[in-house]
Amino acid sequence: MALRLIWKDDKSPDGNSPTIFVDEETRDLVIQGYRLDTRTEEEVHAAGNVPDYENVVRMPAHVVDAVRKACDVSDGGDQAR
Repeated sequence: MALRLIWKDDKSPDGNSPTIFVDEETRDLVIQGYRLDTRTEEEVHAAGNVPDYENVVRMPAHVVDAVRKACDVSDGGDQAR
């Protein structure tokens, strides 16, 4: 596996997160982010179990369009739910 650094948040308090990589072999995205607050974690768990060993997620390349859509919503460019 060869990870290619794509982006790192320059506003991070310690300069280490969030970070986005692409696995150059599989084209999967590897994303590092902040831990969830309690309320958000409860909402996530309400949708389904998250094993204790998961905290950094990998998304297959075919999910990239959904990530772009989420970014558009986050930026206020698309208010769709």
